[in-house]
Amino acid sequence: MATDPSSAGAASNASFSAMHPRHAQTFPTLTPEEIERLRRFGTVRRYADGERLFETGEPTPGMFILLSGHVAITQRDGLGNVTPVVEQGPGQFLAEIGALSNRSALVDGHAEGDVETLLIPPDGVRALLVAEAELGERIMRAMILRRVGLIESRVGGPVLIGSSSLAGVVRLSGFLSRNGHPHHVLDPASDLAAEELIARYAPSAQDLPLVATADGAVLRNPSEAELAYHLGMVGHARRQATYDVAVVGAGPAGLATAVYAASEGLSVAVLDGRAFGGQAGASARIENYLGFPTGISGQALTGRAFVQAQKFGAEVMIPVEVKTLVCGRTDGLFALELDCGDAILARTVVVASGARYRRPAIANLQDFEGRGVWYWASPIEAKLCAGEEIILVGGGNSAGQAAVFLSGQAAKVRMMVRATGLADSMSRYLIDRIEATPNIELMTKTEIVGLKGARETGLRRVRWRDRRSGAETEADIGNVFLFIGADPATGWLDGCGVELDKAGFVVTGAQIGKAREHPLAPLESTIPGVFAVGDVRSGSVKRIGGAIGEGAQVVPSLHGFLAEAPPLLRAAQ
Repeated sequence: MATDPSSAGAASNASFSAMHPRHAQTFPTLTPEEIERLRRFGTVRRYADGERLFETGEPTPGMFILLSGHVAITQRDGLGNVTPVVEQGPGQFLAEIGALSNRSALVDGHAEGDVETLLIPPDGVRALLVAEAELGERIMRAMILRRVGLIESRVGGPVLIGSSSLAGVVRLSGFLSRNGHPHHVLDPASDLAAEELIARYAPSAQDLPLVATADGAVLRNPSEAELAYHLGMVGHARRQATYDVAVVGAGPAGLATAVYAASEGLSVAVLDGRAFGGQAGASARIENYLGFPTGISGQALTGRAFVQAQKFGAEVMIPVEVKTLVCGRTDGLFALELDCGDAILARTVVVASGARYRRPAIANLQDFEGRGVWYWASPIEAKLCAGEEIILVGGGNSAGQAAVFLSGQAAKVRMMVRATGLADSMSRYLIDRIEATPNIELMTKTEIVGLKGARETGLRRVRWRDRRSGAETEADIGNVFLFIGADPATGWLDGCGVELDKAGFVVTGAQIGKAREHPLAPLESTIPGVFAVGDVRSGSVKRIGGAIGEGAQVVPSLHGFLAEAPPLLRAAQ
């Protein structure tokens, strides 16, 4: 049922405080002296009673500091329901992390009485975060906590309409979750409004799920890219701009490159076809990364890097897929042709596109991808496994982390590997944890040989074979998780002359062994100005720490290349 926005006030403050106990940090009040220091970053704007300062789904103009008056903040979902969030007054600021990059607003804000504000545009927000270190830390913390609160509230944003186990719901919910976008799901089995919308807009099962957005649109089974563009999630390249660095891939290596390059004054564009974090972003818990003795989820780790890159001015475009890299232009620049038909220009390119999930040779595997066959293990997939027996295939660290995570929901985890054990492929601490978890059964020298079910209803039965005896077993299992490695995502480099090894990974540095006109940097490819970092690079250690280290290591090489570049390249705008 819709809520009157005018009801926002003390009650909403209490509501948000209960939802997010760190209320004082989430909604701090700036002192008059602090506000004076920030005036140089913005301009004064006034609003009449009832006037809207920003609107859900529309580009946010930046950060507002309230000089006088009050503003009611409300969340609005795709069904028109309005939920009070908080009322803010003099000395407080209105913004969450979307204000760093001119993304679409996630909430509505309207004036209660006459309001005077200091409006700081996104580039000004980024500048003040750097220039005012202590104050910037408080503002950044508050913006992050506000985004977390909006996500955890589960009342605003687009509404996914369909069964929570429907493949399309899982796909879109996973996409929005991985990108930190608030949303919620309505199941027609338990919600009358969802049932009525399906009857009206989805005459065919192929139309599901429906997505109702805040602007009143109802999308039928959209792709991730279609949904992202409709919600205004996708960042846009500056028109007629030439970037110092184009980073392809927003995994740990790509984000590290973006953070260090942007913080050192280089103009950076980051492009990724799905979500920030890459495969690491789907890790339930990472315990062997320096500085986190109790572990941290991949989403939390890479989410911080994603925000940090934007703080320093990197322009992140997700989901945007690079189709082709064009080399050999007469102006010395690289052109990256995108799936949306646009292209961006850059002086250097960092290949951080990682790897794509490897698929075993099972005849009808594709029929069940997203319908019981998964290549990652997030809370969304774990919820589908509650109280059931599942199979997890793989013997690396990612597989071990997933097995332990899923064991908390599943009745039993059958962990299958083709090898004789885990010692050669997994860290000892994970092996010990798996051995200590009673509902994980390690099945060595075992492989899946058959899947049964239907595309409409998903996976129902699995058959596997003991490679030693040849005996086959079949059981009712509806969820299989595959963690069997990945193949390099380097198809977009075809035709550019970047040398790959036999497995398709990018060859760099001393591996090349060819004379060059300028000294060869350790992470540089066979094409001057094209570098490779992380899992996509031949010889990389395939660890998050290694990927982040390479992302930092490549930045001095970028500076070196740009300093030695021909005058035409250095002068390109």
